[in-house]
Amino acid sequence: MWSLLLFTVASTFLGLADAHAAAWHKSMYCLNGTTGQVNYNTNDAVQPLWMLSQSDYWFHHDNQCDEFPPAEGDVLTLPAGGSFTVEIATNRAFTSLSYDGYYATDWLDGQNHTGSTDTLFDAVLSPEGCITDPNIHTQNETMSSGTAFAIAYKSDIKDVTLDDLVVFTVRYNTPWKRITTYDVPAQMPACPDGGCMCAWVWIPNGCGEPNIYMEGFKCMVTNSTSTTALAAPQPPVWCEEDQSQCVQGAKQIMIWNQQEGNNINVTGLDLSGMQKSPAYNAKCGFKDGAQDDIFGTPNTPSTQTTPSTSSTPPATSSAAGTPYNSGTPTPSTSPAAGTPYNPGTSTPGTSPSTGTPSNPGTSTPGTSPAAGTPYNPGPSTPGASPPTPCTSPGAPPTDTPPSPSSPSNPYPDNASDPNDPGTNPNGRVHHTPSNTTPTTPVAYPVDIPSTSPGKKSCKRRRRAHHKRRGTTF
Repeated sequence: MWSLLLFTVASTFLGLADAHAAAWHKSMYCLNGTTGQVNYNTNDAVQPLWMLSQSDYWFHHDNQCDEFPPAEGDVLTLPAGGSFTVEIATNRAFTSLSYDGYYATDWLDGQNHTGSTDTLFDAVLSPEGCITDPNIHTQNETMSSGTAFAIAYKSDIKDVTLDDLVVFTVRYNTPWKRITTYDVPAQMPACPDGGCMCAWVWIPNGCGEPNIYMEGFKCMVTNSTSTTALAAPQPPVWCEEDQSQCVQGAKQIMIWNQQEGNNINVTGLDLSGMQKSPAYNAKCGFKDGAQDDIFGTPNTPSTQTTPSTSSTPPATSSAAGTPYNSGTPTPSTSPAAGTPYNPGTSTPGTSPSTGTPSNPGTSTPGTSPAAGTPYNPGPSTPGASPPTPCTSPGAPPTDTPPSPSSPSNPYPDNASDPNDPGTNPNGRVHHTPSNTTPTTPVAYPVDIPSTSPGKKSCKRRRRAHHKRRGTTF
């Protein structure tokens, strides 16, 4: 029966061709999806944003993600001069925030992809070499466009505007692996007493519909020793051909291919011969790592409100990898700023941000690019021929898999967490989970086609002779 269960789960994974990606942490909005119930198996936050009104794309309002805040006290801790870690995945089910990390691996789709480094083995590829399952809009790690976090010194998500959000950290060549670490500028000032608002953003580098991604987080700067406010952010510009033309200092997040509010437009081809696509990398003036040039002076305009006199979060925070437990709420323990993230028990790889050993799964990870590695948009050899995906998700498992043993738990801390939320991994139709007991997984994600407007299949148009960019859906 156990082997049948594993076969069913594997078959289900192979059917998830529509998956995109989001950053997962207890402090995120929409952790449980949008049903108002605990859902370990949701992908509501990963849906792309394309040709939407400003009110709909802003903090992912098109499916009301912004109306489901994190539980009280769950904040993303940003240690000034340190780093923080989130999990990028196509579904909550593939993170440590579901089933105690039972289905989490090194990779963002819950698969092993054994032997993969820059090229993702055992992935589904388009004829042009784009990875379509998991659908991460790239051919390989080197060509992955980069992701970023921005911060607004306001405590209410409804008060945050484009002029408030300042990009403060960037990680080149992501999304790629599940465990992703970002660096925090050392001069970050403290947040107001009610905390700050953060946003995770990503614009893929082709391989499909030219959309954007944005999700909200409650965040708090800790260990702050500076009172220098952030400068007012300016819209980035395309500057790949001439870095002297890049916008210097604080920059806004990029809004692109929406019905309104776009703050960057590009035409023509980039230096690699592909159609231009805005990205959180050197092409638009963003360096890898902490953005240390975002601060003003006491006499310059700022997006910061009066900061709290204390750098301590208003409520107890926990690290990105603390196992989730939807049982009786008990206080979680706040980690010390800069505490090393320990997300697994496999052979450590190299953390992309600091080189600190990172252990993100149960298979041997490849080597992630070190901070400061020059962005390289050139091609690389695609992976091996992918297996034929299963067209049917298969029946959900009828048995409860055994609780993972201590070594299988990707996090060292087994502290109970009060706020565990989640739903269906791949569709827009939501189902009430059959079981919310923390140690008993609900029926595994099934592939449900999207019916919501604004989520059209990825269909980015490319010139026929540019074979490295193809339609992925």
